[in-house]
Amino acid sequence: MKELFRQYLPYLIGYKRQFILAILGMIAVAIGTAGTAKIIQPLLDDVFIAKSSDALITIPLLLVLVFSLKGIGQYIQTYYMSYIGLDVVRKLRNNLVSHLSYQDMQFFHSIHTGEILSRITNDITRIQNVVTTIIPYFIREVLTVVALTTYVIYQSPKLAFYFLIIMPLALYPLSLLAKKMKKYSKLSQETTSSMTARLTEIFSNIEIIKANSSQKLEQDKFAKENQSVFKYLLKQVKINALTTPIMEILGSIAIGMVIYIGSTEVLEGRMSSGEFVSFAAALFMLYTPIKRISKLYNQSQDAVVAHERMFELLHTQATICSGEKELSSSIESLVLNKVSLFYEDKMALQDISIHAKKGDSIALVGDSGAGKSSLVNLLVRFYDPSGGTITINGENYQNYTLHSLHQKIAYVTQRVYIFNDSIAYNVSYGDVYDEKRVIEALQKAHAMEFVKKLEMGIHSKLSENGDNLSGGQRQRISLARALYKNPEILILDEATSALDNKSEALIQEALDALKPTMITFTVAHRLSTIEDADTILVFEEGEIICRGSHTTLLKECRVYQTLSKVL
Repeated sequence: MKELFRQYLPYLIGYKRQFILAILGMIAVAIGTAGTAKIIQPLLDDVFIAKSSDALITIPLLLVLVFSLKGIGQYIQTYYMSYIGLDVVRKLRNNLVSHLSYQDMQFFHSIHTGEILSRITNDITRIQNVVTTIIPYFIREVLTVVALTTYVIYQSPKLAFYFLIIMPLALYPLSLLAKKMKKYSKLSQETTSSMTARLTEIFSNIEIIKANSSQKLEQDKFAKENQSVFKYLLKQVKINALTTPIMEILGSIAIGMVIYIGSTEVLEGRMSSGEFVSFAAALFMLYTPIKRISKLYNQSQDAVVAHERMFELLHTQATICSGEKELSSSIESLVLNKVSLFYEDKMALQDISIHAKKGDSIALVGDSGAGKSSLVNLLVRFYDPSGGTITINGENYQNYTLHSLHQKIAYVTQRVYIFNDSIAYNVSYGDVYDEKRVIEALQKAHAMEFVKKLEMGIHSKLSENGDNLSGGQRQRISLARALYKNPEILILDEATSALDNKSEALIQEALDALKPTMITFTVAHRLSTIEDADTILVFEEGEIICRGSHTTLLKECRVYQTLSKVL
């Protein structure tokens, strides 16, 4: 609880006006609650016993005033604390998404997408409960306890002593319950993340699931995850439910003692009936906020775990950091000098040296896992070399800002990324929108032939993953996005694999026309896409074993001869 206050009170202080109004609302609730108990004394002594007609008029008005104060205070506190809480969560979510988007690719390969989604949605929602409910309610109940405690001590220090001695004894069992609550909250949030990950996997792979009629298999896997969530949530309910009976038992002992001693005081004339009933009412009212505080303490354990899980992500630092220089000049040369790359302890590339200049086209061939994609990952700077250097125009490319570097590089993969937005947005993604450039890029990618047939043309909206287009059409949109950037380094990682031979030939023709303005890297899946390349690099087990033109390699490279038969 202390840690939550330390972390989130600064957020509340950032909303000084709203926080002050909320505190005033809490004070109004505390005064209204204590005032309700105080009114009982004159009601009994002056109205029922002394038969005062003046008091009969005054007390109902005071009662309306006290309850109005309490109700208005409750409204003000609830509204402003909810405003603060929702806005804090909005900022936390923005910060978390922004922070994660800058993490290394290795981070995203090591954590399941469902886990990230769970932390951004479920965990932050639990933290929202801290700001909108736990902290404000805790402050309000503490203020109420202070107001009522002051009143009961004022009324009868002797009777107050018995109640205030016994109630703190409840702290020990409650602290034990809180520890258990934190343990099961952690397990609950972890299993919820696993369940979300399972859901993400099911709906991302729904085609292969249906194609294999494996719905029952996936259903059983999900049911197992769901059962774990149920089990730990039920344990939390069980522990939370124990709080009330513990408080009830200890409270009843304290109140029973007070009633016995207080009744003796009234019978012996040392206390009026009104004073005793007013004191007893305040005591009963005092018991309620104390019970609520104990429940809030238990609930805070759930938020503590969510807080820890969120800050675990926020404290994760990216190792691929942006340089300080802007890559503003045209890219004339790209040099890899004895470059190697390791994924943890696994070697992916070793002693790779390449010298490319503007206008060069370089093809990468080799069996799966030979190192082609690893080289591409280095060029786009998804990873940094484990050894050796990569320079652009003679400058280590790590010294350039990532934004200026990526503005010069277009990367098209076999896996096509489509956003749930218009075709125009997808083509101009990440760049300044220019409708004329969008149309030109679509024409170069030979996509306008189907785009112009759509009702809204380039403004037609694409569904999630572009499912309202064919595979070949999606790939052309992806190529158009790359060409829209007018890149100086173009990387085609099996980028035309879904196209028919005719479409591929037309696109190859368009790329040949652009060739003098850029350096082109092509990961080959068809011989036709690489036979005209200036240099073909043959990869095997992370090394370049042959390099040269198509004609030269057919004569001199045994591995290429074998590959040419299957490409």
